[in-house]
Amino acid sequence: MTNPRWTLSGKTALVTGATAGIGLAIAEELARFGARVIKVARKNADINADVTNPADRKRIFENLKRLDILVNNAGTNIRKKAVEYDYDEYVRVRETNMDSVFELSRLAHPLLKEGSEASVINIVSVAAFRHLGTGAPYAMTKAAVAHLTRALAAEWAKDGIRVNAIAPWYIRTPLAEPVLSDPVRLEKILSVTPMGRIGEPEEVASLAAFLSMPAASYITGQCVGVDGGFEVAGVF
Repeated sequence: MTNPRWTLSGKTALVTGATAGIGLAIAEELARFGARVIKVARKNADINADVTNPADRKRIFENLKRLDILVNNAGTNIRKKAVEYDYDEYVRVRETNMDSVFELSRLAHPLLKEGSEASVINIVSVAAFRHLGTGAPYAMTKAAVAHLTRALAAEWAKDGIRVNAIAPWYIRTPLAEPVLSDPVRLEKILSVTPMGRIGEPEEVASLAAFLSMPAASYITGQCVGVDGGFEVAGVF
């Protein structure tokens, strides 16, 4: 018999940015552990929605009757120096990475409060804690979500909702491919990664599944790195 502390059977999960990369891997992993998973993305998803659009955000929850797990994964980056950004680019990064997380979490709160051992998982980045050379707005938004995670964990604990974050380093995803396909940049990344390799989406997904389970019932307000040791040892 499956230990009930290590299953997601009977739970409903909603994952944003769920049709590729980390989001898809998380959706598939949660399903493997028994969850009913609703994938959200701009296209080819269970719910097609742009999480930067207020009307779309509301529409995501219109027909939901239950929600136990919310994974805020949708994100974007523009790898430029700060002075090279134009305002529209800054707004796009901010709305995708930060505004959507706050608003979707608030919209999900009533359902999560009624859910079973509810959990919110925010996908941030080691960029929240370390300067990576470019993408200052990306780093800013991820740092903001890391702190939002702590704030909501404290505020919503009384409602039976745990809130945690995951901070990946370079993971083999379409978003990272332009960097990883550059041999010079790849060599530099590996040189500051103690484990000496790039992470796989499934390695992020396994942590997301654990944090969603009853087995993680006393863990909240944490930001856990999936980074091959970069954050504790890397100098980039």
